[in-house]
Amino acid sequence: MMHFLEVKTKHRTELVDIGQRVRETVLGSGLLEGVVVLWSMHTTCALTVNENADPHVARDLAWKMGQLVPYADPGYRHEEGNSDAHVKTSLFGPGLTLIIHRGDIVLGTWQGVYLVEWDGPRTRRVAMRVCP
Repeated sequence: MMHFLEVKTKHRTELVDIGQRVRETVLGSGLLEGVVVLWSMHTTCALTVNENADPHVARDLAWKMGQLVPYADPGYRHEEGNSDAHVKTSLFGPGLTLIIHRGDIVLGTWQGVYLVEWDGPRTRRVAMRVCP
């Protein structure tokens, strides 16, 4: 089954927890065992799994990526002014595969599923395929 999530971001850089929406889609599918594949439909936002218990972790990831891949760099040649967002997306990656067991996604106690916005605010789409 193919599904699409629409996510509206509010800031240029932010991590948006989409785990509950992914979980609801999987639960609604009725599939007990399998995988769900998530794919960002964009070149300037990524997907990742990381801690969702402490909001400082998301802030720290965004901050450190800003240090590693700065917004403005005289070496960038891409003329849209968002080269850093493309690099950050490539480092994080556009896709995730999550295991489905007993009808729910398998995550550790502290793990959450995030859409990582690097060039917002925007409306983003994530394709989700629930597979046996």
